[in-house]
Amino acid sequence: MTRAPWPRRPRAAIRRAAARARRAARAACRRVTGSLWPVAQQTAAATLSWWIAKHVIHHHQPVFAPITTLVALNTSRGGRGTNAVRFVAGVVAGVLVAEAAVALLGDGYPTVALAVFLAILAALVVGGERVTIAQAAVSAVIAVGTGIQAGSNRVVDALLGAGVALLFSQLLFPAHPLALLRRAESVTLAELAGALALTARALEGGDTAQREWTWEHLRPAYTRLAELGEARADAATAARRSPLWWGRREPIERETRYAAGLDLLGASCLTCTRTLFALDARGRAAFTPAVGALSDTLRRLAAAPGDHAVRQRGAEGALRAAALAPAPAAGEPVERAAAATGFTMVVLDVLAFVGVPAGEAREAVRARTARVRVGAPPTLRWTAGPRLGGALRRRR
Repeated sequence: MTRAPWPRRPRAAIRRAAARARRAARAACRRVTGSLWPVAQQTAAATLSWWIAKHVIHHHQPVFAPITTLVALNTSRGGRGTNAVRFVAGVVAGVLVAEAAVALLGDGYPTVALAVFLAILAALVVGGERVTIAQAAVSAVIAVGTGIQAGSNRVVDALLGAGVALLFSQLLFPAHPLALLRRAESVTLAELAGALALTARALEGGDTAQREWTWEHLRPAYTRLAELGEARADAATAARRSPLWWGRREPIERETRYAAGLDLLGASCLTCTRTLFALDARGRAAFTPAVGALSDTLRRLAAAPGDHAVRQRGAEGALRAAALAPAPAAGEPVERAAAATGFTMVVLDVLAFVGVPAGEAREAVRARTARVRVGAPPTLRWTAGPRLGGALRRRR
């Protein structure tokens, strides 16, 4: 018996479902492989906290110390030390408030309510971070519900767990500030490249509905800018808190300034898309090749934003894209002038990110040349050597 062929629509649906499954599997593999080293650190640190609490401090139930270590290390690499301090602050605040509540009211439901309320207020006073508030409230409940001695043991466990977390995060395996920045730069550049690619396709299609669809799908690209800001803060924190980087702030600060330029690049890309969509069909067609070329340039730059050769090629690619765009001309419609200016600002922001001086960048765009020289990007090696000793002496 011969089987009838499947209809086209079910086949297409199956292909789309298979494609989604493959993408989900690849994303899961990337998450697992990218997190193996941090997970190994968390595992080793929690085990060490448990061992110290069990065999050095002799706690019969040494569970809070490894929990503290895991919570402290379960954040971005640049913020692990800060997370440990916030955790301990919450525990200490909760236990102290619980002791005061028990001394004032004794046992009972009013004591629990008062202790939790005051613990949360105390956590807000010392910073108001979510982990601090949660641990203050939890510690207050434990101290009132199981006795002050249990609360005191929790403080000891929190100090122990946080100490192990600080050992791992600040001394043994500190975050590399430039690596934090460049991972965030790479993700941001890739998202902006995708946003420009969507823009180029919408310009080429000339369909109003497609341009509206493009606007809806551009939003996730620009949310990455907030993550870039967090990476800049984490890099600055790692540079301040880890002894390995003391006295070696100059390259970190320089790369942080480059990364901050991506905020301007994101804003200029958004403005450029807005002005390009306002053009007529002829104007959109004139800018489409330039937008596509700039998207390709950002995608190649995202592959290795810390490589000197890649930055040099990125600058040259941005200038070649600028040469493809129509030049502003006197007397042309305001929409065309706005689009040309918006595209030029995107190119200038790309050149600023890779390290081309502003005057040289403007002159290269004006002359429509790709001849520009990019300086070597900041570098920061792991070896501390005499620099760490000198930084420690200066801090004393």
